[in-house]
Amino acid sequence: MDMLWLEVFRTAARLGSFTAAGGQLGWTQSAVSRQIAALEGELGAPLFDRLPRGVALTEHGRTLLPHAEALLDRLDGTRRDLAALTGLAAGRLRLGAFDSANAALVPAALAAFRAAHPAIAPTLTEGLSGALLDLLADGAIDLALVTAYPEHPYDTERFELHRLVDDPVLVAVPRTHRLARRRRLRLAELAGEPWIAASRHPGATLLAACVRNGFQPRVEYEVAGWTAKLGLVAAGLGITLIPSLAARAARPDLALVPLHPEDTPVRHVHTATRRGQLPAPAVAAFLPFLRAAAGVGTAAAEVGKAAAAG
Repeated sequence: MDMLWLEVFRTAARLGSFTAAGGQLGWTQSAVSRQIAALEGELGAPLFDRLPRGVALTEHGRTLLPHAEALLDRLDGTRRDLAALTGLAAGRLRLGAFDSANAALVPAALAAFRAAHPAIAPTLTEGLSGALLDLLADGAIDLALVTAYPEHPYDTERFELHRLVDDPVLVAVPRTHRLARRRRLRLAELAGEPWIAASRHPGATLLAACVRNGFQPRVEYEVAGWTAKLGLVAAGLGITLIPSLAARAARPDLALVPLHPEDTPVRHVHTATRRGQLPAPAVAAFLPFLRAAAGVGTAAAEVGKAAAAG
């Protein structure tokens, strides 16, 4: 059934005239009459008595009217809801991000997005990149912020990946450390240092770069969270590698020293969505805020490097 027929029917029923209905709808009287006739043919019953002056609903017409009004109201509500999604007056943004992105990059982007679109209430899930991609594949989140090294690319058949920013790794040492004021370090110079990492197996952490540079790092403390890692470094209990994205959240009693370019692990940070799936309006609207925050974060990391180097 054509919903337009119901709109013409409702208008004619309210006005009691095909001519008046045509005037309101911008149609001729004969066009309204043809639409009503088509609806009557579809339903197999007369809906109006054609009177010398206007029209009046038949018993069938009176029965149809509340149903037609309910259907048209529901359609209007649907249109309003869809327009609200498009206009960002409603909708959702389910974001997943890895921990160091949540230090500064993601909060900056979310704050700016919420200020521009207060009707959208984003949710944030933190996790490792592989786990976030699993959530994305399952439809549990709409957008993932993930990291990858060039030698370990992700599945581009299932996911649409767009490179957001490069995230070079820095060395975090106490400000009293003998190397704290160096402009640049080689990893080999740190072979005898005690290390703090998320695992005693370097291959699963940023310390894999040490192995690639010819030495097995001695992991003194095994902790996962950045707050604990940097607290241990500040206490003089070891050193650690920290992504530039987390540098803005570093403590003031630490020095962040760049590595030589040949030794620097560089993570590629990507936004990820499911391939073949059109991003929701809120997701599409959030991406420019994320890109803007990534630009600010990159500039801040460069300033931090310069300050750390003295």
